[in-house]
Amino acid sequence: MGLLSLSTLSPQIKQYLVITGNYWAFTLTDGALRMLVVLYFHHLGYSPINIAMLFLFYEIFGVVTNLIGGWLGARLGLNKTMNIGLGLQIVALGMLAVPADMLSVAYVMAAQALSGIAKDLNKMSAKSAIKLLVPAGAEGKLYQWVAVLTGSKNALKGVGFFLGGALLTLLEFRGAIILMASLLAVVWLFSLIALKQDLGKAKNKPKFKEVFSKSRAINILSAARLFLFGARDVWFVVALPVFLAVTFNWDHWWVGGFMASWVIGYGIVQSLAPYITGKKQGRVPTGRSAFIWASYLTIIPVAIAFALHFDFYLQASVVIGLLIFGAVFAVNSSLHSYLIVSYANADGVSLDVGFYYMANAMGRLIGTVLSGIVFQLYGLEACLWISALFVAIAAMLSIKLPITSSNN
Repeated sequence: MGLLSLSTLSPQIKQYLVITGNYWAFTLTDGALRMLVVLYFHHLGYSPINIAMLFLFYEIFGVVTNLIGGWLGARLGLNKTMNIGLGLQIVALGMLAVPADMLSVAYVMAAQALSGIAKDLNKMSAKSAIKLLVPAGAEGKLYQWVAVLTGSKNALKGVGFFLGGALLTLLEFRGAIILMASLLAVVWLFSLIALKQDLGKAKNKPKFKEVFSKSRAINILSAARLFLFGARDVWFVVALPVFLAVTFNWDHWWVGGFMASWVIGYGIVQSLAPYITGKKQGRVPTGRSAFIWASYLTIIPVAIAFALHFDFYLQASVVIGLLIFGAVFAVNSSLHSYLIVSYANADGVSLDVGFYYMANAMGRLIGTVLSGIVFQLYGLEACLWISALFVAIAAMLSIKLPITSSNN
């Protein structure tokens, strides 16, 4: 029955399912690799700033990739950008599967640069494809599909965090990297065979200058996204895992498990966001929705920062506070993910989506660098104050978004 149902699907939807499956497989390795790098290099004695620098090229090349990748996707098709991304991630993992004495900061940064390119090619390909599968005007269904894809991806990324901590304990760094590269190579070979349609290729070949969006709504949403993700990563990337390991004396299993639980819960809430924000009543998000939910989010890092300052049930305040932050942040992220797909033009959709995720990557870059520097100099409390400031800026920008659900 399942095979019969699969055979009746349109070729376009089958292609999208393959892209989504590849995206999920990639996400597992991406989450595991991030946790492996943070915990392993912290164990080797690297400072928070040095650990943050390991991710610098990952985020910088993510910015560039989203800008150029959207243009490539529109010209070549999303199947090709997906396969390129998978192949580059295998190369990046292979670079890290060398003896420990070869893993200098510069070398790891280069491997992370390839991984950043790979990750954002995959994300752009998967997110862009949704626009092409939902009929024009079906905004409620579009919101639900975006929420499910984004939420399931982040839940799997959380599993990847746990997997990274577990593999580091069981197989050590090199063994974990080799296992992940081998499994992803199998997925890549399947992808080369299965992805045959030029999904997402624009009817008119876009010029490179078109990578810069001309839509006011997309520009504003992209700016809000930059600050939203900067607000998360300023404490999440380096500060939190090191804080948990040093202050609470948690081992790799506990740190990886908490980070995994946070992202899995975050992904589940993202998937449920349409129901949380009123889809059952026939409502879909607007610019006002983005402003309201960002306003809610601003309060949470302020409360956690005060708890840290006054040493108020420290462990409970940090753990519970950041779980609440994750849930509210997930709704914000899901709203943004829907709005960009809704605002984007259907022909050459990856141009608009790529531009938006360039801003997303820029926010991650700023947050990552600040996470290491601010935490080392001033501690987690300062990271949380910066997080609150960034969310407040995202909220103010969201006031200028269109009050209608779609820009097309």
